[in-house]
Amino acid sequence: MSFRLAVVRNLLKAWLIFSVPAAALAALGWQIQGYRLALLFGGSVFLLGAVLYWYADRIAMGMVGARELLPGEAPALHSSVESLAARTGVVAPKLYVVLDAYPRAALAGRGGSGGTALAFSSGLLGVATPAELEGIIAHELAHLRSRDVLPQTIVSILAVAIVEASRIGGYFQRAFLFVLGPLAASIVHLFLSPKRELEADRFAAELCGSPHGIADALLRLEQAMGIVQFQASPATEPLYTVNPFADEGLGALFNTHPRLGTRVERLRELDPEWREKLRAA
Repeated sequence: MSFRLAVVRNLLKAWLIFSVPAAALAALGWQIQGYRLALLFGGSVFLLGAVLYWYADRIAMGMVGARELLPGEAPALHSSVESLAARTGVVAPKLYVVLDAYPRAALAGRGGSGGTALAFSSGLLGVATPAELEGIIAHELAHLRSRDVLPQTIVSILAVAIVEASRIGGYFQRAFLFVLGPLAASIVHLFLSPKRELEADRFAAELCGSPHGIADALLRLEQAMGIVQFQASPATEPLYTVNPFADEGLGALFNTHPRLGTRVERLRELDPEWREKLRAA
């Protein structure tokens, strides 16, 4: 039941993201020039929503600088994603690769029925063990299953657009960013809850048969933050498995992930005897 509620909740969020602005603009148009301008304003918002719905995965992959990963380039990875997707009950996402050393994964798109993209950095593919990579894939597929991916992709694209709009300020860009940054962050936090990551971690542990693959992957991603420099728009933070940005300045505003320590602790608690097993090994 909780899974079905999560799906319904995420679909409603996606509708609200565009329904509220459309209604507000339609009301404004009605006040200015009657029903014709109301239809124009409201229809424009829904047209934008339709474009984002159908092309969200491509737009998001462009924002993170990813290119499509062909099956011949990584056959084992494609096979693993397709196998886990079949066990999850979702359509396997199209795979992309980001050619840089910072280990990370990002998910974007519509949902479990298709139109989604999963990107891995070459840095992640180079350092993650098979169990860690399987845990990350299962975590991201959990977001497809519950339709978390739809609202988090839409709000990320809108937040990036709002933040980038500060560039029109020219010499006053910093002043614009001081206003638009918190506005974009408030929209992100209004629609995205950190609980979605905890639920995805739990599902990944169940799907993989062990919580330690995803737990070890989270620790590896955290370690990378202090070794490899990473620069991108902090508004894309909801797309990643963990927050890759420094928790300061503009980056702190967009942090929608729980503390990594909390996530790892919850995962280890799913196997209370893991310390004893480690000593025995």
